Amino acid sequence: MRQDHVEPHQRRSARVDAGAGRLRGPRLFDAVLLDRDGTLVHDVPYNGDPEKVRALPGAREALDRLRAAGLRLAVVTNQSGLARGLFTEAQLAAVHARVEDLLGPFDAWLVCPHDDGAGCGCRKPAPGLVHAAARALGTTPARCVLVGDIGRDVTAALAAGAQAVLVPTPVTRREEVDAAPWVAADLPGAVGEILRRQAAVDPAAHPGSSASYPGSSGPVGRDGRAATGGPTADRRSGTVLVVRADSAGDVLVTGPGIRAVAAHARRVVLLCGPRGRAAAELLPGVDEIVEHRLPWIDPDPGPVDPADIAALTGRLAAVGADEAVVFTSFHQSPLPLALLLRTAGVARISAISDDYPGSLLDVRHRVPVGVPEPERALSLAAAAGYPLPDHDEPALRLRAVPPPVQAPGYVVLHPGSAASARACPPQVAAGIARALAGAGYRVLVTGGPDEREVTARVAGDVAVDLGGGTDLAELAGVVAGAAAVVVGNTGPAHLAAAYGVPVVSLFAPTVPFGQWGPWRVPTVRLGDPSAPCRDTRAAACPVPGHPCLSRVEPREVLGALRLLGVTPQPVPRPALAASAPASAAGPAVPAPVASAAGSGR
Repeated sequence: MRQDHVEPHQRRSARVDAGAGRLRGPRLFDAVLLDRDGTLVHDVPYNGDPEKVRALPGAREALDRLRAAGLRLAVVTNQSGLARGLFTEAQLAAVHARVEDLLGPFDAWLVCPHDDGAGCGCRKPAPGLVHAAARALGTTPARCVLVGDIGRDVTAALAAGAQAVLVPTPVTRREEVDAAPWVAADLPGAVGEILRRQAAVDPAAHPGSSASYPGSSGPVGRDGRAATGGPTADRRSGTVLVVRADSAGDVLVTGPGIRAVAAHARRVVLLCGPRGRAAAELLPGVDEIVEHRLPWIDPDPGPVDPADIAALTGRLAAVGADEAVVFTSFHQSPLPLALLLRTAGVARISAISDDYPGSLLDVRHRVPVGVPEPERALSLAAAAGYPLPDHDEPALRLRAVPPPVQAPGYVVLHPGSAASARACPPQVAAGIARALAGAGYRVLVTGGPDEREVTARVAGDVAVDLGGGTDLAELAGVVAGAAAVVVGNTGPAHLAAAYGVPVVSLFAPTVPFGQWGPWRVPTVRLGDPSAPCRDTRAAACPVPGHPCLSRVEPREVLGALRLLGVTPQPVPRPALAASAPASAAGPAVPAPVASAAGSGR
């Protein structure tokens, strides 16, 4: 059933005229993709009878909110009942006509008619339907969010590079809930959060630079009352000091927020710590860098030295900043630095703070726990009056880096992490390297200078060992030339996201995956999301045997690469050598049915 065979009511656009709820400014999402059974309507297995279609409570109102906001809508659904002969294409079309009678029109219907044995690329958890829906809606997977009720929906979305919201039902397994990056109680709750996240980066949602989330306050004057006269989206500010004093990965994920500030400032100075300096040098929009260890942020701080604090205050005063935007993680406080900035004469300070700031902040922003770190940074920038320009895609981005010395198309395996709780056990990584090489992949093993022993063990005689042989910029070049990166929750995962390189994420659940996982890049998550270390924020594994990652099987990594469409690529002949990084575009897959859908998930 091709697209041109779809009945007119199934092709009808759901877009509406601009209204009060319509989104403006930079957008995270162009489209929302929806599973059918269990998400929009009650799940009736293999349903070919329109009389059995019953909308879930609140679904129509939720979808109308998305339409009013100008978001395009598509249904993406597995319907193996077609392949099994349990209903006909005409019956499926009738079911979908009834769905639209109840819920309103959708811009596209994408259906996989195959069963699990067909080996197609469109049956979820494969990402084919998501890629096809994005094409049908005139956008990219990165600008789509998929709402579904089982793990297959989430996996398909992430593997395409889209975002995913899980709305659990009684059939959803506990491990699927734990693995999901984003969970909502029901479809109306999912829609509300989609619109809140979009509004958080929209300047129209920040009148007077106010925050977008319930409980946020706008600019706060020195006396604690609302202030006026903050920057607007079209004003060019003078010198803005931006701050992210964490590790390299933390600095990388703050990049979009810093770019947003840079788009409206004449000069941007970044204050970072020594662990993030190399990443700071890779960020577009940064004019100068001030490096200083902050004892309230550093993971291994020494005693507070009054002379050091005085020196830092002097350095901050010397910057001559007109204002400051202090980026932090959810468990950190901006207030100690805000106090120093006040004493250094900075007139306007913006930060996220749950704690009462007194007169330390002019813009006090609040963000719920679990929002992806890059979005958290973008929302603070927008609240401070610095939205990301429309022409700048909300994604991680880096300066130009040295090209890789290897012919592109290899798989990077990065087993280590600065936090050992997030590192892949060496014996597991070595097994993955052997399996990859055995399947015909070229493997490069990377790591820092203190990880040479581990990378040598992992590489063995089957992979190229680059452990300790690259600085961060050179590592970025290696990652840019990869077909995929197999990595834990650590800096190279964010390097991969910046270059659109697919990620097999060996993610330890010590921190939320939705907040710290690779952002807006095709990803498959592996590891035990329900392990006892979940949400402990532990730097060292608190559980004997490292169970969250020690049970990852090499065959799972091979399966993840297949799902991502990454196949072994031999070294090209010199005359045919590739000169650009591998594309993150979706794999070629059998065309899904563009139509109408039933259960058989």
